[in-house]
Amino acid sequence: MTIRTRIFLVYLVLVGGGLAYLVSWILEGVRPRYLESMEESLVDAANIVASMLEADAVVAGGLDPARLHTLLDAAYRRRLDARVYSIQKTRIDLRIYVVDAGGRVLYDSENGRDEGQDYSRWLDVHRTLDGLYGARATRLDPVDDSSLVIHVAAPIRSDGRIIGAVSLGKPTSAVGELVAVAKRRITWAGVGGGVLIVGMGFAFSVWLTTPIERLTAYARAVRDGKPATLPRLAGREVGDLRRAFEEMREALEGKKYVERYTQALTHEVKAPLSAIRGAAELLSEEMPPDQREKFLQNIRNEANRIQHVVDQLLQLSALEARRRLGPTEPFELRPFVDDLLRSVTATALSRQLRLRIEIPSGAQVTGEKFLVGVAITNLVKNAVEFSPPGGEVSVSAQTERGGTTIVVEDSGPGIPDYAKDRIFERFYSLPRPGSGTKSTGLGLSFVQEIANLHGGWVQVRNREGGGCRAELGLPR
Repeated sequence: MTIRTRIFLVYLVLVGGGLAYLVSWILEGVRPRYLESMEESLVDAANIVASMLEADAVVAGGLDPARLHTLLDAAYRRRLDARVYSIQKTRIDLRIYVVDAGGRVLYDSENGRDEGQDYSRWLDVHRTLDGLYGARATRLDPVDDSSLVIHVAAPIRSDGRIIGAVSLGKPTSAVGELVAVAKRRITWAGVGGGVLIVGMGFAFSVWLTTPIERLTAYARAVRDGKPATLPRLAGREVGDLRRAFEEMREALEGKKYVERYTQALTHEVKAPLSAIRGAAELLSEEMPPDQREKFLQNIRNEANRIQHVVDQLLQLSALEARRRLGPTEPFELRPFVDDLLRSVTATALSRQLRLRIEIPSGAQVTGEKFLVGVAITNLVKNAVEFSPPGGEVSVSAQTERGGTTIVVEDSGPGIPDYAKDRIFERFYSLPRPGSGTKSTGLGLSFVQEIANLHGGWVQVRNREGGGCRAELGLPR
């Protein structure tokens, strides 16, 4: 499991779990809050009705059932047309009953159904007649929670004593509809919030792990010897990690650089030194002058070979140490290649080779002019050295939107299968046709480093009709 997935899952468990708990807690609390609001409104209504009945009792000299019907029945005959959110209200569904001081029902708004009944044991009536707050919640159907009715009573007083009570009962069925609507809205809000949290969690995990992934890619590029630029990262801690990576890379590259070039120099210088040592030992003996001159020339040749290897190693190491290009400029490719090929014209003529340039007029390349010239020259020299007498070497260019590709083709034997993966390896060289001699094996390494510095690429492969095709791609 990736670290990004772990962060994402932990985020979902913590934040998503918290949201799920919050939504669940809100949903569970919706109905009780609605019922509390209903009961609070019933308290106000019961006390208003009680106050009206107290005023009538003063006029009538007490609670008169006939006067109660006259006062209250008219309200129940009213027809309503009220749209309360999702509820269409057409009649009063509030039940009112009035009891005397002993709890006997004097008035029942439900067509006098329970008038004369003893309600003194009902909690709302009992507590109110005792001077306390009286309320009760009763299900009309014991197994149906939607049949719940809330009753709130208020005392009716006369001359400071309680002469009765009025109780208002409100069914909660309408509240159930409002609760259902509220729960649907809260649920959809929770779903929307969940989707947002998932999106934010993914973005959060990407934001946290992107620096790690970029540093990992950088470390792998350094490991594989590929060109790599240390990514720019935000944050002090990430910046410290970035600097630590760079210091580690410099330390590792410095160590590997010394090891690699020490081994390479030792390998390349060992054979010429052995030849010089052998020639020097032979020169200490008596020999004809012409033979002595031959050995002296061998010493000079091997010394020049050592000097050439050292010079090329120094040039390559300087090139590899560069982190960026020097001043770049756009320049026309055709006259530039014409000037470069003058250095190999003599060699080509001596081998009876034809040099053909197929670069369209106006084709341009942008880069460090000297380095581009070194890369093209190395590719052309390789093509000349591997082409047989009477062969042909061509230099062409293909300009596309992304940049320019310089192509060098020869008519040589091509790359053997065993060498295809090693041609860019330092000091690896194939014997030249005819002479069997080898070069320092650094030419293509130069070309590869130059291409990397320019952000380009280089590849060498066999042609279908024979020979090799080398391509150097330089972006705009």
